[in-house]
Amino acid sequence: MTETKTKKNRKIFGMSQDVFMKKYGIAIILLAMIVFMCIASPTFRTSGNVISILQQISVNGVLALGMVFVITAGGIDLSIGSMLALTSVVIGVVFEYTSSIFVAAAVSVLMCGLFGLLNGVLIAKFNMFPFVVTLATQLVIRGTGYIISDGATKTLTNKNFRQIGLGKLFGVVPYSILIFLVMAVIAFVLLHMTKFGRHIYAVGGNINAARASGVKVFRTRVLSFVWMGVCAAVAGVILTSRINAAQPNIGEGYETDAIAACVIGGTSFAGGVSTIPGTMIGIVIIGVIYNGMNLLRVSSYWQTITKGVLIIGAVMLDMFLNKKKN
Repeated sequence: MTETKTKKNRKIFGMSQDVFMKKYGIAIILLAMIVFMCIASPTFRTSGNVISILQQISVNGVLALGMVFVITAGGIDLSIGSMLALTSVVIGVVFEYTSSIFVAAAVSVLMCGLFGLLNGVLIAKFNMFPFVVTLATQLVIRGTGYIISDGATKTLTNKNFRQIGLGKLFGVVPYSILIFLVMAVIAFVLLHMTKFGRHIYAVGGNINAARASGVKVFRTRVLSFVWMGVCAAVAGVILTSRINAAQPNIGEGYETDAIAACVIGGTSFAGGVSTIPGTMIGIVIIGVIYNGMNLLRVSSYWQTITKGVLIIGAVMLDMFLNKKKN
């Protein structure tokens, strides 16, 4: 009996095992993966490869920084891949009338923000299931992109715009990474240091209790989807700049990586539990897996399987920890 109690109360750095693993377990896993890859492939530890990983995850990373708000508030958004495509074709159309990168980006953010608003209103006002709503708007948004572009891919000729996805500050740090980091700082402030962030946690944790406490549930849920739309537009700008073309068929499957990054990083599908640092670690883990498997010449099919297994494992761990806490 005493031995069992001792095991149960065993502490690491002044914290119980459960608390320690919940806070730092995912970071330990990432560290172990990095150590393994450094030993398995000397190329992995080169500065060029590190920059390459961060550049590769910048698009999915920005998407994950939006998705974490939606999931924490008790929702999910499957339409963000289509928003990437919409952003791409909108940029192509805007550049036909002006060479202003700011105008192209602003119009894209406005369009995706409006579709995020639509998602939020349908879900919060009419109490519709987020999965069903965003699955439907995924088709609507993708179709809108095809209508605007007439289904055609358009090569972009704005050389300055290409610098967003391919350019580097002082020839060293890609601008896409800097945009990702700026968005991460904004997301951190919003989720962890503002009333809006506290309301996101309250709504996701217990919507009835939040409503009884005076939280404006409708506004909070809607704004979480609007923020997701903004993040999707920013990610779409980076992706479009990188491929240097306005394509209505890009973005398929990107929502999977965004959801995976959130869940792997400790975001609970039940809502009310998440952190921006955890989400950042989650997206880096996905980037390390892709990059590591490529360096080790592992088939891309196995990469897809590995990502699926990671999501299942993360969800099971979340269920186990919540069950244990209850």
